[in-house]
Amino acid sequence: MAQIQFSKGITEETVPDVRLTRSRDGSNGTATFYFQNPQILSEGSNEEVTGMYLIDEEGELVTREVKGKFINGKPEAIEAIYLMKSTEEWDRFMRFMERYANEHGLGFNKS
Repeated sequence: MAQIQFSKGITEETVPDVRLTRSRDGSNGTATFYFQNPQILSEGSNEEVTGMYLIDEEGELVTREVKGKFINGKPEAIEAIYLMKSTEEWDRFMRFMERYANEHGLGFNKS
């Protein structure tokens, strides 16, 4: 039951491209989510983006670092950044991503 929401109670069905970076000592990291044509920005949707909520059976991870991308005045994409400031936060995020990836068929490529 891992899901991503931009407005409480409304699950985003668009699967994002996710990029991870981590400091050499593992003390902090960043996850950048890129949603191409997300449902929350579709025509007819009047929901307000209040943040990005990563929800699973352990609870909820929240970031307010959410930006919309517009082309010719039309919403095109959403980019959200989730910061992890400790190894515990990194481990918790990775548990969420493992559940989300299993449910949505995502793969992991290490570069």
